[in-house]
Amino acid sequence: MATKINKKGGGGRPPKFQEPRRAVTMTLPVRILDQLAGIDPDRTRAVVKVTAAVMGTDMKRFKPVELVEMAPGESLIVVGPSKALKQISWLKLIEIAPARFLLMLPIGTPIEGLEVVLRDLFNNPKLQNDEHETAVLKELLNLIGHQRRNLKMSKAEILIIDSR
Repeated sequence: MATKINKKGGGGRPPKFQEPRRAVTMTLPVRILDQLAGIDPDRTRAVVKVTAAVMGTDMKRFKPVELVEMAPGESLIVVGPSKALKQISWLKLIEIAPARFLLMLPIGTPIEGLEVVLRDLFNNPKLQNDEHETAVLKELLNLIGHQRRNLKMSKAEILIIDSR
C-alpha cells in the first residue's frame, strides 16, 4: 500500500515526521494513555518513541533470526515480527517478549516441511522487494538447513493449556 505525505499548500500545521505517514484511529485503555502522556505529552510522538524503543530504528535492534540459549549447548530459534511467517497457516508464532517469537509446529510436522514452505515463500516474487521479510526467510532457511544437515536440530514438545 502506497502511503502519501499530505502536503498542504501554504497553511496548516507542520508535519511531525519527515517520512511517509498516515492517520490512524485507535482506542486504548486509559492506563496506557496515561503512560504515553508520561513519555511525551503528544500522543503521536509518544507512540513513535515507544515503538522505536521496543523495535529499534528500522527494526535493526534485533536480528531477524537468532539463537537464544535455553540450557548449556541447547538453543531456541527466536524470530522477529514477520508477515511472511504469518502466511504459513499451520505455523504458530508465540510471542515471548515484545517483537520476539518462538516457532511452534503442529505435532508430527517434519522440519523439512517447514523448510519447503519457507523456500516457497522466499522465492515468491511478491516478497522480493521486502528487505526485512527476505532477510528473515533467508536467515531462517540457512539456519534450519545447516542444523538439519548436520543432525544438530531436534524438536521438543511444550505444555499448552486451553485457557478459554
